Amino acid sequence: MKRSQSGITLIELMVVMAVIGLLAAIAIPSYRRYVVRANRTDAKTALLQTAQALERCYTNSSPYAYNGTTCTTAVSLPFLVQSGTYNVSGVRTANAYVLTATPQGPQATSDTECAAFRLNSTGAQTVTGTAAASVCWRK
Repeated sequence: MKRSQSGITLIELMVVMAVIGLLAAIAIPSYRRYVVRANRTDAKTALLQTAQALERCYTNSSPYAYNGTTCTTAVSLPFLVQSGTYNVSGVRTANAYVLTATPQGPQATSDTECAAFRLNSTGAQTVTGTAAASVCWRK
């Protein structure tokens, strides 16, 4: 008399759980690194857009620190990027500016390579962190 198998054994279940655990151990850190890199794009975009707005104000009225209605509404500092991962602040004088995007929340604790991004009126792009500025601004 043959015995038919119905269901799965405990060993089969344990093997499946081990495979799922192994895949999760590889996939989750990779996903987190991807999210950190994607959030950096928000900071760089915000800095570049703010710099463009300041340049437009400078073209129309000469000083970067102009407090006219147009420039104040176009360039209000500081502000939080839409994703909430970076706070953009800046220092403006009549002839120059320095913009800084500082990481907030989980981005601040998980991104040590490219922490805070800086952009100034000469176009110099710098970062605070362990990686080189050219690497961070390119990624």
